[in-house]
Amino acid sequence: MSNKYLNAISSLDNNVFIDIEVSPNSNKFQISGFNEWRNRFEIRIKQVPQKGKANKEIVKELSKIFNCDVSISKGEKSSQKTIVCYNVSIDCILEKLSEIL
Repeated sequence: MSNKYLNAISSLDNNVFIDIEVSPNSNKFQISGFNEWRNRFEIRIKQVPQKGKANKEIVKELSKIFNCDVSISKGEKSSQKTIVCYNVSIDCILEKLSEIL
């Protein structure tokens, strides 16, 4: 995995923080790429950003992908968010992302 991704990922106390940018109203949920200018992973979601539906989809789907508990730590009302993956190593997250991208 490229070192450029490390600008969007950090770890603290066995938790991993990932900066993402969300695009709603997609046909399917997917981690679609990496925005080098914003240093964020691009995530496409099916839900619209109303009444927390988009955030719930993000947490649910990323929990499945990374096989850990996930929450939104910053940006609940923004398209630019930071998520936290609990009790997982940064190497595990990087491995999953390298499989996807």
